[in-house]
Amino acid sequence: MEELTLTTPALLFSAISLIMLAYTNRFLAYAATIRSLHAKYLKNKDGVLMAQIQNIKQRLYLTRSMQILGISSLLLCVLTMFLIYIEQQIVAIWVFGVALILLIVSLALLIKEIQISVKALELHISDIEGN
Repeated sequence: MEELTLTTPALLFSAISLIMLAYTNRFLAYAATIRSLHAKYLKNKDGVLMAQIQNIKQRLYLTRSMQILGISSLLLCVLTMFLIYIEQQIVAIWVFGVALILLIVSLALLIKEIQISVKALELHISDIEGN
């Protein structure tokens, strides 16, 4: 096995940073949507609105998990760099492996969240088709 260098975990910094930016943008969009749905629900306690609220709640919790896993991955990449710096090569390899797994799980949750997002849009479409 080749030796792990500082550049390997450092390469993930830009990728994880961009992913975290996208996750944060999603989170902010959900916050705005929730506020809007709340106002609409107070005026009209519609079944479609309730379904949308449940959908966005599920997506919000998924996004939180995606953010936690992404941040944890970034943290472990930094720890990997520190372990390489203090010449703890074997531990660094294992820590970096865990960082990669966390990133994979975060991206898998993103796929799940996208599927749920499609269901939210289907609610809008079915509401339009119903009228």
